[in-house]
Amino acid sequence: MGPHPAVAAIRLAVRRVLHDVLHDALTEDLAADTAATAAGRPRTTPDTVPCGGPVQPVRGAGLPGGRRESALRAGASAASAVRQAAALDRSGVPDALRRDPRPVPLVLAACSGGADSMALASALAFEARKLGVRAGAVTIDHGLQAGSAARALDVAARLRDLGLDPVEAVGVTVGRQGGPEAAARDARYAALERTARDLGATAVLLGHTRDDQAETVLLGLARGSGTRSLSGMAAVSGPGGRYRRPFLLLDRDTTRKACLAQGIDVWEDPHNADPAYTRARVRHEALPVLEKSLGRGVVASLARTAQLFRDDADALDQWAACAGRDAAVDGDPDGALAVDRLALLPAAVRRRVLRSAAVGAGSPAGSLFARHVEETDRLVTDWRGQGPINLPGGVEARRSDGRLVFRRATAAE
Repeated sequence: MGPHPAVAAIRLAVRRVLHDVLHDALTEDLAADTAATAAGRPRTTPDTVPCGGPVQPVRGAGLPGGRRESALRAGASAASAVRQAAALDRSGVPDALRRDPRPVPLVLAACSGGADSMALASALAFEARKLGVRAGAVTIDHGLQAGSAARALDVAARLRDLGLDPVEAVGVTVGRQGGPEAAARDARYAALERTARDLGATAVLLGHTRDDQAETVLLGLARGSGTRSLSGMAAVSGPGGRYRRPFLLLDRDTTRKACLAQGIDVWEDPHNADPAYTRARVRHEALPVLEKSLGRGVVASLARTAQLFRDDADALDQWAACAGRDAAVDGDPDGALAVDRLALLPAAVRRRVLRSAAVGAGSPAGSLFARHVEETDRLVTDWRGQGPINLPGGVEARRSDGRLVFRRATAAE
């Protein structure tokens, strides 16, 4: 008798991500070796796509073709995931990866102790053993609740009981910039980044589910955000693709059932039900009302919409990266952009260029909203001699002599 359908679903999702991590690690190493022996040939990475160059391949596309067509991506149920898990080769990684003499990658699970992240940690511990991957975990103590330090140590102990090693419990200080939720998120990711770097981890797995994705899309709609925000969370993100989200196509009920089936104790964070937090209100008030009014399937539809927006946003971002380089004023010490070149661009591309320039000058991406970019855009499209635009982070956008300059206000003329 096989595992519970929910357990099979989470394991299959994690297994596919681990295959991708192993494949990417080998591909990058081979590319680096090739570049080192090729005289004068620059290495092209996913972050620097040549203008007009080929579209980047889908991660994991180099593995055997039939095994990359995910039943989960087609919206398969947890029950069908059992059949997929049985069909997937359990022998581990491809021969080329097994023969590679380089160090075995370390993959960490970020775990709060909740059902989503404990399901993730259990699946990682199970699959890593079969694939020959080192598996560890990290839990973050935000220090926002009484007894949080002891709880983090308890979570760490339970992670070690799953067979994960190394396991780190990391305390952080949460600031105030951007509100409590954004400040906690910034502190958490900074700690994850430091821990991954210190431990030499290749990837960090995050337990976000399809429900989290739907909530993110609704929050973006409420802010009046553009396609990038409405595209939700990426399956692969962060520097070098460090962060991976295996559960974006699974719902929250699946992770809960997986923990129940395995007898895994979980912790319910009271902040997740606290109406003082916007995401909690979306989760417990807005989404239930939408499902009651529009019928079941709203969460899946929002998550599917996020993927469609992501495809469009990726294409526009690639175009904007090229357009930004073309608009740069040669030799300008401030990295100014030529207004006449910006004016020729479609609005969606031009505003991406402006946003990227503002972030590059020090404006926090999480605080830079559509209204800021629209006001900056008027320096190009509706120029009437107006003064500089003040942006978050103390950055100014100023037009002068046909150039658009972004810099800190303290350095402005």
